[in-house]
Order: sequence, then structure tokens, then C-alpha cells
Amino acid sequence: MDSATDTVHVALGERGYDIHIGTGILRDAGQAITGLTRVSHAVIITDENVDQTYAEVVADSLADCGVRVDVLAIEAGEASKSVECLATLWEHLLDIGTDRKSIVVAVGGGVVGDLAGYVAASFARGLAFVQVPTTLLADVDSSVGGKVGINLPAAKNMVGSFWQPLVVLIDTQALDTLPVREYRAGLAEVVKYGVILDETFFEYLESHVAAINDRDHEALGHVIARCCRLKADVVQADERDMTGLRAVLNYGHTFCHAIEAVSGYGEWLHGEAVSIGMVAAARLAQGMDRVPPEFTSRLVRLLEALELPVQMPNLDHDALLAAMQRDKKSEHGRLRFILPTRLGHVEFVDDVPQDLVRAAFDV
Repeated sequence: MDSATDTVHVALGERGYDIHIGTGILRDAGQAITGLTRVSHAVIITDENVDQTYAEVVADSLADCGVRVDVLAIEAGEASKSVECLATLWEHLLDIGTDRKSIVVAVGGGVVGDLAGYVAASFARGLAFVQVPTTLLADVDSSVGGKVGINLPAAKNMVGSFWQPLVVLIDTQALDTLPVREYRAGLAEVVKYGVILDETFFEYLESHVAAINDRDHEALGHVIARCCRLKADVVQADERDMTGLRAVLNYGHTFCHAIEAVSGYGEWLHGEAVSIGMVAAARLAQGMDRVPPEFTSRLVRLLEALELPVQMPNLDHDALLAAMQRDKKSEHGRLRFILPTRLGHVEFVDDVPQDLVRAAFDV
């Protein structure tokens, strides 16, 4: 990577890796990957949205380095994070002669990264893995930290593992062609980092709304690097989600995952549901006198300035509560939430009364 590339290191001992963030860096992906490990065969897992663009650039770059490349394109969308799609990819890997020396390269958004990562973690007891995210949401969230997996019909991300990549390559040019709805959805996860970990970063977002909305590369480089650094710090302290620290990254996600499950995966983009979920969690915290009304209104103003949804959809409240009780953070059906006390700090709260949760639905 050249000097214009910003690098964030994730310090996990022998599983540590770098996140390279730059503009136009995918053409050098082959050199970046082969410089880290001996590889003669790469399986690129991508989707129909980017297989003829960014996946092709990465494939050509690897081929130029003497690597045999196979490209497997899945159908775009959350529905592909399924047992059926996983099994189909396993069979394809067998058919093309994938072995323990092969490497899996995920090129795409969060669905591709999660699914391809679980393919890598599970096939032949584990293959080397590279993340090449092409959406903002994947840049700042799912590509960092090693969580990989698939959905079950009734619960998101319920089957999975921790499988750290060799490297993450983030090219801000990929965001130029990202559909506006997908781009906006990624901004929700960006805002989340300010809420949970960094008030100064939240203030930066408030003061750079125009540049962020215009997809200015300099602003995006700063935003992505800061989000990756914040997440890397959490992952370094709680790699496998054992101490509870990593759970702060799930702010808004208990509401979010319930919305996704009850409405049917794909009705709402993940980031859109995160945006709604963060506001609902803020209102829940407000109802518990943990934050003042100004906290919620400030969050709503920023999300609306970034053209993100903030209103809870009209969904059955009993179904939403049932989905929340299946959430990984719940214990024996008791509702647990990540809730703020101020900008830049959140806490785990146990045994939240259902009537307060229902009140957060209604606002």
C-alpha cells in the first residue's frame, strides 16, 4: 500500500491484521494479499451487484500475481445469508478443487463478507480469508472484528463463528457507485460509533454533514478510519465477545434485529433498521431517566440530516418483543439492552420492563 493509504492495525497477536483505507487501492489487491501469504488459488465470493466491477478488479490483480482465481457470485441481498446458500457454496468449492492452501476473498457488502467468512471458517476446517468491503456499512462494521455467519429464518446471525481476516482492503472509490439508499444505511453505523464511544467524533459528523452527504473522499477517509480504529480497540479488548465490552457495538441492534426479523429480511436495509433502533433505544433510555430529552433530539437531528429513517414501522408489538427475547443478548427471555448515559458512553441494562419497551415502540 502507498503512502496515501491510511492503515489501522488490529492487534490480536498472531491473528492481528491491518485495515488499509485509500482511494483506488483495489488494483493493487493482488500484491497486498500475496505479500502476506503464499497463495496459488483464490476463491472470490461476491454478489451480482459487484461481480463485473470490483470483484473483477481484484480477480485481475490476483491473476497478474500468478494466482489461479475462481469467482463465485451469489444473489445480492440478506436472503443469501442462509443455510441453503452456504451449502451451495461448499459444493462449489469442492467442484473447483479448493483445498487447505486456497484463500477466500470476500468482495462486496456485509452479506457477502459474513457469508464468505463463514465459508472460509468452516470449509476444510478453516481457510485463509480476506475482506474487501464495497459498502460503507461493511467498511465500518462487518468487515472488522472477525464475526462471520448466517441467519436462521427466525433469528439474524444466530449461526456463526469468529474468523479473523488476513487483511481488510477498503477502497473509498467503491462508494462512488453505491446506490444512495445503501450509502445512507451505512451512515447509521457511523453515527453509532459517535454515540457509544466518541462524543468528539459525533460532533465531527454534525459539522461535516454536507461533505458526508456529498461523499467527499477526504471526509470519508477520516470517517472510515476513525470508525475502524474505534471498533478495533473494542475487538482487541474483547475479541470473542466474552467480557461484555464488545456488546456496546450492538447499540440499537436489539430493536434493529427485531424489526428485520418481524418485517422479513430485506424489507429494511440493516443500516436503516439500526437508525430506527438507535432512536428507539434512546427513547427507552429517556423513559428510564438515563438521558435527557435533548440526547434523543440531537441524535434524531443528525440522523435526519443524513436522510435516515427514525420512526418505528407499524409492526406487531408482541412479535417484536418475541423477537427481542430470542436476541443473543437476552438471557432466559429477560430483555437486556445497550443504553446510553451520555454521548460517547453506553452500558448494559438488565431486566428492562416490557411496558417501557412498548412505550419506545409507540413514540
